[in-house]
Amino acid sequence: MAFNFITATEAAEMIPNGATIGLSGFTAPGTPKFITEELAKKAVREHEAGREFKVNLFTGASTSDHVDGAMARANAYNWRAPYQNVPDLRKRINSHDCHYFDRHLSEMAQEVRYGTFGPIDYAIIEAADITDNGEVILGCGLGNVPTYAMMAKKIFIELNDKLPKSLLGMHDVYLPLDPPRRREIPIYAANDRIGSPILKIDPAKVVGIVKTSSYDCVKPFTAPDEVSRQIGSNVVRFLVGEYTAGRLPKEFLPLQSGVGNVANAVLYDLGESKELPPFMMYTEVIQDAVLELLQKGKCTFASTCSMTFTDDTEKILFSDLNFFHDKILMRPAEISNNPEVIRRIGVIAMNTALEADLFGSINSTHVLGTKMMNGIGGSGDFTRNAYLSIFSCPSVTKGGMISNIVPMVAHPDHSEHSVDILVTDQGIADLRHKDPVERAHAIIDNCAHPMFRELLRDYLKLGKGGQTPHVLKAAFAFHNAFNDTGDMRNADYAKYL
Repeated sequence: MAFNFITATEAAEMIPNGATIGLSGFTAPGTPKFITEELAKKAVREHEAGREFKVNLFTGASTSDHVDGAMARANAYNWRAPYQNVPDLRKRINSHDCHYFDRHLSEMAQEVRYGTFGPIDYAIIEAADITDNGEVILGCGLGNVPTYAMMAKKIFIELNDKLPKSLLGMHDVYLPLDPPRRREIPIYAANDRIGSPILKIDPAKVVGIVKTSSYDCVKPFTAPDEVSRQIGSNVVRFLVGEYTAGRLPKEFLPLQSGVGNVANAVLYDLGESKELPPFMMYTEVIQDAVLELLQKGKCTFASTCSMTFTDDTEKILFSDLNFFHDKILMRPAEISNNPEVIRRIGVIAMNTALEADLFGSINSTHVLGTKMMNGIGGSGDFTRNAYLSIFSCPSVTKGGMISNIVPMVAHPDHSEHSVDILVTDQGIADLRHKDPVERAHAIIDNCAHPMFRELLRDYLKLGKGGQTPHVLKAAFAFHNAFNDTGDMRNADYAKYL
């Protein structure tokens, strides 16, 4: 079939107000970069002419400034799901200019197939190559595109010449059947391949191909600071202790790691650890540190949904694909984050928290309980089903004015039932086999910053009984103090009793 080559502007002109769009990719990699920018320009023109123009957008996870930045600045979203991390979009969400549905990433694709969100009008797919019969070599992030491509009425392809066709074989495209016909997902080790190396689409649905040329433009992370390095060191110290005590198998277990400086610090420390054996990863995102671990042989295989590499690291990958080809495999988000697989193969989950409370509950998403930061992402998928669930955060932020250990989290994303280990720059709290009061003492003694420990102990003393001795009138004294004075150290329980 002969495809129609068009410009990004022409593609954007075909998309009407109110359309629902599904994008390829997971984080910036694999995400289209040009049609969405032209769509944002169209929205600005329509708004200036006094006409409504907003679309609904599904993704795999976060995107980039080419998508969420441009579209948010143009106020071009009606609603958006399932995850984001761009400041311009965050402002729209928190001011209610954009309806945002924060979903567990493993659930998004199947909910689209179930019809929860209605029909998809367009899919926009970044590709390294497409054949006349609709066989697509995808880019560096897979996300939910198998479902979006299947469900969409029409498809645009961004054919990116920066993506080598030799990426063929690094994708594992697999769609589970929907209930009641679903069978087990046959992954029994992180390096099992179960699907197709290509995405097969109906060529009749392709209404246009846009030729592009761009790397993924992932922003470099800043070098780990002293706090991040200490957290990383503490996480690795805990894992070494579990391994030497025999509570982890001799061959170790696959790791999941979130995104950011703390995650990178943990991975670099793992690479230097002589006590731990080489390991595999079963995760949703791999960062620059993982490529280095693969080169060193410390990580032997990485199953992921996205290769979230900075441009310089992406160029290293592309220049040596023969070496990495059998060491990295990209899967759809509902497989990379699948609870069944995570539980079966015993993934060790390592995620970050905005704040943790005395009894082990975690807030991952809302600053002071109200302002959305990024979203829950895949942390819930892994946390609830992991062999070990580790959360980490700095003990304090804003120069000590905020304690990230609080009496009660202002927004609960993960309950104490799902959290095994809490780590800060101060130390490690093992919460397993502890009742709520024992957990509270472990967290205060090991994870809270010294300047807040007595305030937290004072809160415990207020409790008058019950298994979890919260004092509801005073539970948010830390947050109220920050809202009133800009400093949680001014918390005064007496004001609320």
